[in-house]
Amino acid sequence: MRLSRPWIVALLSGALSASPAYAAGEQPLTFTRTDPVSQDKLYDALLDALYATFGKHPGFRATHAKGLLVNGTFTASLAAASLSRAAHLQGKPVPVVLRFSNFSGVPATVDGDPMASPRGVAVRFKLPNGEFTDIVGHSFDGFPVATPLEFLGFLKGIAATVATPPDPQPLQAFLAEHPRARHFLETPKPAPSSYTSIEYFGVNSLVFSNHENQEQIVRYRIEPLTGQSLIGDQQAARMPADYLQDEMTARLARGPAQMRLIAQLAASGDVVEDGSIPWPRNRREVELGLFTLDSLVPAEDQQAAQQRLDFSPGRLLDGIALSRDPMTLARDRIYQRAVLRRQQP
Repeated sequence: MRLSRPWIVALLSGALSASPAYAAGEQPLTFTRTDPVSQDKLYDALLDALYATFGKHPGFRATHAKGLLVNGTFTASLAAASLSRAAHLQGKPVPVVLRFSNFSGVPATVDGDPMASPRGVAVRFKLPNGEFTDIVGHSFDGFPVATPLEFLGFLKGIAATVATPPDPQPLQAFLAEHPRARHFLETPKPAPSSYTSIEYFGVNSLVFSNHENQEQIVRYRIEPLTGQSLIGDQQAARMPADYLQDEMTARLARGPAQMRLIAQLAASGDVVEDGSIPWPRNRREVELGLFTLDSLVPAEDQQAAQQRLDFSPGRLLDGIALSRDPMTLARDRIYQRAVLRRQQP
């Protein structure tokens, strides 16, 4: 299998949005959910190497550096409260800010570049009592691996492949033993015609609890109201550098844009602790509500607001809890470190 550098780099978007490099002879870190020391080493190493991969761009994220903040509201459906007692799912309109983004950690990456995919979305729900909760997703249904340890092995193979001189053997060996990682790498990831014309997946499962303390394991999906609209690689390469931002500006000038928030419900036998295994699309789904996007954060405030805002899939409210999926906690801890570094002068 021949791998191009853009797709090797782009596949790192996933749940952690991280890409560590290893020095020659360095041993991979061990990771257990009960060992704080090894956890801290892992999180710091991931973030250090993330900056090493794309370089440091002060004030910008280490990946998904180029983004666009959009204001709006979320209104939950009547069915949402039957699944969760979380405050933003009870039916009253809740202010939200969404950040749509391209994958690359280089802010100048144009929207049609292969390194811009998968696309990202992050949602901040702002509740009246000052609480908030987030959703983080990307435009691929799944992640290449199930655990932080597997992720380290995968990334070590990537680092060797793009090193000088390159050594493709570690990655080839890893992919031979991890077919879902190979699938993630080889699956085309076409560009969207709009940030609102593509599906986004929260690949890690969560546990919803309703007012009767009934629990249901779910995964999020955010989808267009009228189906996906994607463009081919050749057309994407001809598009203006900021075509997705330009499209959003023009769209909102005509009126609000809407997207659905869906909960995909786990069925008996579904693997809930492994984000690399998508659940069948015929699983029961519940529409949790509608996002109505009405305005951009003013252009002069975009960069400062993006530097300040930190989104995390582990930032939860009563009525939503972590599942057995270990990647959600890992992502949360890495994002906490990332925002602190981003805000440093």
